[in-house]
Amino acid sequence: MGSQTVKLLIAAVLLLHGLGHGGAFVAALLARGGRADTGAWGAARLWALPSLSTSAATIVAGVFWTLSLVGFVVTALAFWGWLMPPAIWRQLAIASAIVSLVGIVLFLGTWPAFNTLAALAVNLAVLITQLWTHWPDHAVFGT
Repeated sequence: MGSQTVKLLIAAVLLLHGLGHGGAFVAALLARGGRADTGAWGAARLWALPSLSTSAATIVAGVFWTLSLVGFVVTALAFWGWLMPPAIWRQLAIASAIVSLVGIVLFLGTWPAFNTLAALAVNLAVLITQLWTHWPDHAVFGT
């Protein structure tokens, strides 16, 4: 697989992961008031603070998912070298993965298992590749 293909795939994963956080936020908003059939997407609730109201939990979730959405979208743009300096993508990826991971842990059990596991897998892949393996190599992508 060529380096341009790998670059495109990585950027696509980062972008889709970011957009997925937007979907989670919308589902949390819709489930909050019971205004729509959201299937397995329940109202936001913090397991660590069970007495927190659904509205307050939705605001907290909204902060995490909005930061993750913006963070991963900007990361994808920077990775590809669009509108953002490519040199910042690694730090953005790490920060976005940490914010997303903390949000997932705080709201564990609120949303469908598949979505939770997929998001955890992407976050862990980002952290492992950036903190331990340092992949992709700086020389390959010029970052």
